[in-house]
Amino acid sequence: MASPRLFRTHISYSLLPESIKTSSCKIVYITRDPKDVFVSLWHFMNTQRSPEQGPFPFDEAFESFCNGFHSFGPFHEHVLQFWNESLKSPQKLLFLKYEDLKRDPKGEVLKLASFLGRPLANDGEAEKIVRLCSIERLKNLEVNKDGVDPWSGFPKSSYFRLVLWEIGRISYQRR
Repeated sequence: MASPRLFRTHISYSLLPESIKTSSCKIVYITRDPKDVFVSLWHFMNTQRSPEQGPFPFDEAFESFCNGFHSFGPFHEHVLQFWNESLKSPQKLLFLKYEDLKRDPKGEVLKLASFLGRPLANDGEAEKIVRLCSIERLKNLEVNKDGVDPWSGFPKSSYFRLVLWEIGRISYQRR
């Protein structure tokens, strides 16, 4: 792939290839309140079920989530791996919280741009990025309404509800 490249994954830090961990690429990790992760995940799982199956039983899903039975491993362990690594290598790994992005999107965009070595010239640039990346705008783009994600096989529309589904989305940035 031509540079710049951006990759996303949900795997835990311990499962990242050594080539990623030791390269000069930057890692941006976004986590979210566990309650919101679970509810969003439950809704997402239900988009993959047929009407005959009906919704996945909420209490069973909750029990599984609390016990760490999840596609990406135990939630708290997943987050803690990236948190610890961000403390060891803050120049390599930026740890963000979804709630902070919602509370102060412009400030978080400025922080992200600086971390990536692309500081913004002014607040107007940050405000433009916030507008362009809004959930309302993204979920209404034709590219996100139709088709299938080639990596996951999920319908692109299943990634949007009221908010994007997140459970520690990781992006590797080489801009």
